[in-house]
Amino acid sequence: MSDQSTSTTPQRRTFLMVLPLLAFIALALLFWFRLGSGDPSRIPSALIGRPVPQTTLPPLEGLQAGNAQVPGLDPAAFKGKVSLVNVWASWCVPCHDEAPLLTELARDKRFEMVGINYKDAPDNARRFLGRYGNPFGRVGVDANGRASIEWGVYGVPETFVVGPEGTIVYKLVGPITPEIYRTVLLPQMAKALKAGS
Repeated sequence: MSDQSTSTTPQRRTFLMVLPLLAFIALALLFWFRLGSGDPSRIPSALIGRPVPQTTLPPLEGLQAGNAQVPGLDPAAFKGKVSLVNVWASWCVPCHDEAPLLTELARDKRFEMVGINYKDAPDNARRFLGRYGNPFGRVGVDANGRASIEWGVYGVPETFVVGPEGTIVYKLVGPITPEIYRTVLLPQMAKALKAGS
């Protein structure tokens, strides 16, 4: 009888040692299947169909276009045109990857490109735009992150399509890749432009 009880004790200990690992694997698989599909558009936004947040942001000091200061973010400026709002930072690695695509988007003059610079040092932000080119007609500085919270930002980069009525019509969480640019963002922009005409 004692042989039987001593042989079950090591099995029980092994099971108890493996149990946390099994629980971790189960949770990891759950998160992988729920969030890891690679489709950032699956993350919902409560702001779709609602007006842009009424938050004014100061301009990025020293950022010039021609001989004039690039203006900051003014919610009234969204009325009457389609806008693409990109939340970015110089310290954000995916922001560097998507910068050439934003420059390409800026060539299309049917809409306005707006940048929200998130928790960044002004010198670093200006250097970032100097390196890749400034695609933005407006750049608002969100130094403390409060405006980004009002926009419902999960993390940088994020991109919003704003319709001509000043309402958010689409939100992209994560970087713009060539595939997302072609298959998701351009169709969403075309839809917003068509709705505004």
